Amino acid sequence: MTPRNRSLLNTIAFLFVLFGAIIYTIMHVREDLMGSTHSSALAFLLLGLALIIALGFEFVNGFHDTANAVATVIYSNSLPPTFAVIWSGIWNFIGVLLSSGAVAYTIISLLPIELVLKVGSEAGFSMIFALLLAAVIWNLLTWFFGIPNSSSHTLIGSILGVGIMNQLLMGDGVSSGVDWGQALQVFKALIFSPLAGFAIAFLGMQLLRVLLPIPTLYQAPKEGKAPPWPMRLLLILTCTGVSFSHGSNDGQKGMGLIMLILIGTVPTAYALNSAVSSKQVEDFTHKAIIVDKILAQYSSDIKLSLNESHAILTKTIQQNHLLPETVPAMRTMLQTIRADVGNRTTFKEVPIEHQTNLRNNLYLLDQNLVHFTHLKGDLPKAEESVIDDFEGDIVSAIQFIPPWVKVVVAIALGLGTMVGWKRIVVTVGKKIGKQEMSYGQGAVAETVAMTMIQMGNQFHMPISTTHVVTSAIAGTSVGRGNGIQWSTVRNMAMAWILTLPISIILSGCLFWIFLKLF
Repeated sequence: MTPRNRSLLNTIAFLFVLFGAIIYTIMHVREDLMGSTHSSALAFLLLGLALIIALGFEFVNGFHDTANAVATVIYSNSLPPTFAVIWSGIWNFIGVLLSSGAVAYTIISLLPIELVLKVGSEAGFSMIFALLLAAVIWNLLTWFFGIPNSSSHTLIGSILGVGIMNQLLMGDGVSSGVDWGQALQVFKALIFSPLAGFAIAFLGMQLLRVLLPIPTLYQAPKEGKAPPWPMRLLLILTCTGVSFSHGSNDGQKGMGLIMLILIGTVPTAYALNSAVSSKQVEDFTHKAIIVDKILAQYSSDIKLSLNESHAILTKTIQQNHLLPETVPAMRTMLQTIRADVGNRTTFKEVPIEHQTNLRNNLYLLDQNLVHFTHLKGDLPKAEESVIDDFEGDIVSAIQFIPPWVKVVVAIALGLGTMVGWKRIVVTVGKKIGKQEMSYGQGAVAETVAMTMIQMGNQFHMPISTTHVVTSAIAGTSVGRGNGIQWSTVRNMAMAWILTLPISIILSGCLFWIFLKLF
């Protein structure tokens, strides 16, 4: 088959998968909306536009991050480019499908609380469009210049920009900006992972040279020549592992935003998890009674209305400390939730007009229970265990991701990889070390990246595949004794350093513009 025919065949396959994904998404959204109260035509228009932009972010994410997963097998001639990209896409797909969704909601927790609670409002849509467009624009710019850049950093910077602008516009006492405590935990993961990746890869390369002193493993790949079969197998396995790990971590970032979009536009279909069983709902009601009795021990006799409780619990999250009225407000909220759920067997039986309010009440209660157990400090272990268990039930009710969302995110990642892998592969293979990447370097770097991303999944922390892979390549290059190309590292470092301020400024400005437009 000629290169031209192969290119045509790839284009046809690409378009076939793209249109298939669009039809699949429309069918499932339509199925979810059956029996729900229909929103306005404008809401559905915004839903479609927001979904396109969110999946566009994951598509561009494929340019950057998934390309790092296939860089070593393509550059080392272990797999043909087309097969490598398809293989990586399949394992990204599997990784996304098997992901828990915990990382997705870690990202959402960085958003201002009042915008999350009113995501279907003008401000909510402005937030979604601003942060997604800012992330897409910066990712495209860095990809155009062939600079590996972190989609995680870009998205988090965009979220911070919205939060800061929201606080500037609304005033310090009226709204929240950024949950800096939560942001700090995310920053720690994003900053620590490349440093650890460099150090571990350096040591791994040194160890490999001692255990396997085979000269061909530490030479640059020859044109069209595959590595020895054991190393080739290891490179394929590590590419598979990084692809799977990338899907299970990075793929979740877009999922959380898509869920916000769905909740904001069609809350009657997506506000509550209809898959929660009747037994789980029964257990939830029973645990709510026990938690209320625990809170009663720490509560004053203050009587609060639901609106007052809502305001107090929102303020507690904004200020990140317990107020004198926080516990009474939690009890009022808990009793309201119990009344809404009542003796119903599933959350789907909750009246449609109450579902959005119930979700917001559950979200507020969950966030405040987390603050209560962390800040109270002297709770008996048994009581803390009961509250933690109840929080898990709340999470099951409101933090869910339908399978079709995972499928379309996985497809978007895979299609992005097919389009944009070449620029990043050249950078990873030739421009990080002073000498071209060897087979051994590729194997060590991918093993380190796969391990660290899986660790991020375990701790529900977003990890940048780009940062881990490129820092690991740099570590193996130094461990091999070749040094690194400082011009490339400088460009990458500048992109990493500039990503946060630029994405913060860009998303903040877009948020302000969209607020005016909406």
